[in-house]
Amino acid sequence: MTECTEKWQKWLCLALAALVVSCSGSGEEKTAEDEEKSGDGVTTVMPDMESEVSVQVLKARDFEHELVSNGKLVASQQADLKFETQGVVAAIYVKNGERVLKGQKLAELDKFALTRKVAQARDAVEQARLQMQDVLIGQGYAADDSAKVPADIMRLARVKSGYDRSVADYELARREEELATLKAPFDGVVANLFAKPYNEPDASQAFCTIVGMQQMEVDFTVLENELPLVKAGDRVEVTPYSDAVSHYVGRVVEINPLVDEKGMVRVKAEVDGKGRLFSGMNVRVSVHRSLGRQLVIPKSAVVLRSGKQVVFTLENGKAMWNYVHTSLENSDCYSLAEGLEEGDTVIVTGNVNLAHESPVVVVDEEGRTPSMNH
Repeated sequence: MTECTEKWQKWLCLALAALVVSCSGSGEEKTAEDEEKSGDGVTTVMPDMESEVSVQVLKARDFEHELVSNGKLVASQQADLKFETQGVVAAIYVKNGERVLKGQKLAELDKFALTRKVAQARDAVEQARLQMQDVLIGQGYAADDSAKVPADIMRLARVKSGYDRSVADYELARREEELATLKAPFDGVVANLFAKPYNEPDASQAFCTIVGMQQMEVDFTVLENELPLVKAGDRVEVTPYSDAVSHYVGRVVEINPLVDEKGMVRVKAEVDGKGRLFSGMNVRVSVHRSLGRQLVIPKSAVVLRSGKQVVFTLENGKAMWNYVHTSLENSDCYSLAEGLEEGDTVIVTGNVNLAHESPVVVVDEEGRTPSMNH
């Protein structure tokens, strides 16, 4: 019984000793963590290895504010074409999607009746001219010297012979014959062509549409409070959602001076589509406006610590913690309102896990230490 009691006492002592050692270790780790932080929440960590970073010297340069919106493309030139005379379609020379030049024939009607009408009108003009000469001769004037005929006598002769009416009918017949051939009013692409030969086209609908492909317009909206940042002449970049890698440049040409019920203002810009944009495309619009020289830092240089913006600068091989306040932004950069000065060396990459006074080594884009000559 005594031996059993002694064994239990030994085991109990060993367990208590292990517990004391464990608690002592936990207390030391907690103390080390507490020592990592000081002052305004700036964390100081001394890692075993130097972090590799890339840097950029902070300089004042022209800053372009970028305003992003969604828009829709509309061709600057777009025409719905119709035949202005009645008849059966004799021939169609183009198809949808085909590029055409100004004045190129698209389709034409059967011209037999129209051609006969022109010939008859021409004969009527000749008959009226002869009758007018007879009237002038009857008034004692030479038929071949109309310049000597008084204006009132000439007017009387033209009315009695019906010459003016015959000329008007002839010009109308010729016009109808010309309009029986549909031609492109400008360079563009054929669209909405659904008619077939040997059928009479529906007069209530367009026979086809010609869409100009070079100059496009994009309609988009901006918020009312963003209106001071947009002016006529500002540069825009248009990116189709169907082709996110392509960008097209244009200029703001029109700002509608009304705010709708949603607090939006409509803006129009002209864009050179280079023949590759289609009317009706949905696009992303970026409006760029130069705001003059400012301190500009890449977005990658700014990290968040406890909800505040922080930028690390390089000083004597260490990363130094700096609170900053940014102002405007574009897709790549921030304009800096306060926190740094021109000439500071800013860490732009490798800064995600840095702490105050972390040792760093500057490397180039490929990860190699730059030569001292650089």
